[in-house]
Amino acid sequence: MSLRFKIVIPARYASTRLPGKPLVQIIDKPMIEWVYRAAARSEAEEVMVATDDEQVLQTVKAFGGEACMTRSDHQTGTDRIVEVADQMEWPDDTLIVNLQGDEPLMPAQNLTQVAQNLHASGCDMSTLHKQINAQHARDPNVVKLVADHLGRALYFSRSPIPFARDPVTAVDYCGHIGLYAYRVGFLKSFAALPMCSMEKSEKLEQLRALYHGFSIHTELARQTPGIGVDTEQDLHIVTAQLQQSL
Repeated sequence: MSLRFKIVIPARYASTRLPGKPLVQIIDKPMIEWVYRAAARSEAEEVMVATDDEQVLQTVKAFGGEACMTRSDHQTGTDRIVEVADQMEWPDDTLIVNLQGDEPLMPAQNLTQVAQNLHASGCDMSTLHKQINAQHARDPNVVKLVADHLGRALYFSRSPIPFARDPVTAVDYCGHIGLYAYRVGFLKSFAALPMCSMEKSEKLEQLRALYHGFSIHTELARQTPGIGVDTEQDLHIVTAQLQQSL
């Protein structure tokens, strides 16, 4: 019997750099439809869009997807997913994969992978990473991570980690992929925790979990995803890559 899990896609309408991002047209579909259909190709038993906007809700329903209206005052996508779990009355052992609504190039096999890893590892959360070069490691917009020999994350940072004290030392840098799996019970406990100082400094929510003693499993993604859409330039790149795949 295959592992049962759900995918929730937080899709906030307001975006500073790209207003109305979930409904931005990419070729012949709004972005949220591309993301939804990528999720539907995984082994998930259910895919749900969590939004704060009626237009997004109706758009998802129009193409045959499932969507849930949530409050507009959530600070993070995690908080939005907690509300969905409460509305749907999902049991605490329900496994959820959090797929961001601006990731139309996320391979379906990665979604199944992160769910399977959570189940197999026994950790509280699971995520994925990819190999990056030294130039990308120096980019603060690229989140890096280091892990132990069992695949448990030790730290996430916008700084290059590990730091190469000797410039000639070859370093294998891991770039974090913003994809998470967790169970509803953990998610509710996590959302109730106070922010820690390193989370505030790095602006990385997952550091709250590490600070409070929770474990995060990570593994090299089976397929390296394309970029997410944050800017107009990203949109042009993603559009070109999707056109090539048609």
